[in-house]
Amino acid sequence: MKTSGIMRTGVFAATLLAAIVIGCGLAAAQSAQLQGLITGRSGATMTVQSQGQGSTVVVLTPATQVEEASGLLHLRRKQLGMTALIPGLPIQVQGSYNAQNQMVAEVVKFKASDLKNAEDIQAGITPVEQQAQANQQQIQKNDQKLQQQQQKLQKEEQQETAEQRATAANQAAIAAANKRFGELADYNILGEVTVYFGNDSTVLEQQYKSQLLQLANKAKGITAYIIQVQGYASAVGSAALNQKLSSERANNVLDFLEQQGGIPLTNVLAPGAMGTAHQVASDATAEGQAANRRVVVRILQNKGIAGT
Repeated sequence: MKTSGIMRTGVFAATLLAAIVIGCGLAAAQSAQLQGLITGRSGATMTVQSQGQGSTVVVLTPATQVEEASGLLHLRRKQLGMTALIPGLPIQVQGSYNAQNQMVAEVVKFKASDLKNAEDIQAGITPVEQQAQANQQQIQKNDQKLQQQQQKLQKEEQQETAEQRATAANQAAIAAANKRFGELADYNILGEVTVYFGNDSTVLEQQYKSQLLQLANKAKGITAYIIQVQGYASAVGSAALNQKLSSERANNVLDFLEQQGGIPLTNVLAPGAMGTAHQVASDATAEGQAANRRVVVRILQNKGIAGT
């Protein structure tokens, strides 16, 4: 009898220990954290490079919360859209891993200052110093290359006269800029529409809506596509006003693509407010000013996805 009691006690203890181990394993599987740098976006997923775990695929869902922290102690929180998750942004991710060993994001957090730096790099306006970490060496090389290209463009623009900026030269400059972006961000440009705006206007005119809908339909047939929207303004008026106009123009085009074109925000990079950067014509004439008041929409696909 004593032996039987001891055996029952041993079996109970073993069962209890197994339950504890299984419970701990389930708890670990339910929640995970990841800290690193966004190195790419493909469809509703993004690639995050971390120092400890290497490259991880993070899945974004409509339920994913995106939070920006600001203030001295980063205590102020603001909810943002998933379009803010752009390459070059350091983030913290909370979620769980699926059967494909991908992290399904529940909450994505980042600092307001880090988002500003990443947006500056994305827009190509201000060069930003990067931390000298091993997993960011390639990004630093790309930043240096972008800075050299911008300096070269600025010198070329200073040397040009209004008469030399003919239509053919403008088209060549736009094509070269598109090619540089594709090479820098490792994307192919598979479609493009340019939308023009009236002076001081941010209203999307009817004549461009059909072009945008065609672009949206084309994008939906491309695997892991990304939509890039960049707004510009002429150099007439204050810099603050032009920055505001370029931002509102880009946001209005993005709203149309989302609401009428059915483009999900998970497949959109943050709309770029380029202000008066990358002028395509001289602001000395009314025609040149009209050419500079524009929003450029592109369909992008990661070269790794395309196999090129």
